[in-house]
Amino acid sequence: MTVKPLGDRVVIKNCEAEETTKSGLILAGTAKEKPQMAMVIAVGPGGNVDGKEITMHVEVGQKVIYSKYAGTEVKVDGEELMIVRQSDILAIVE
Repeated sequence: MTVKPLGDRVVIKNCEAEETTKSGLILAGTAKEKPQMAMVIAVGPGGNVDGKEITMHVEVGQKVIYSKYAGTEVKVDGEELMIVRQSDILAIVE
């Protein structure tokens, strides 16, 4: 199954969280922070959204940093994805 976002929405997949600290300590699953870095899986067409013309600035395959409490989590074919608005994406990582 494929997910095709509408309007200014973007489908992202979280990158794995760090398992060790900089000092070498291994973190338990509950101690890990939710990662805010993700890979773009699909991008909506943009266009006229809520009366404003939206141009999409992200592309499939880019790594992005998104707002901590943004988006909606969905599970598709056993894979955990998030659907966020483009405005919830803070930066593109190069």
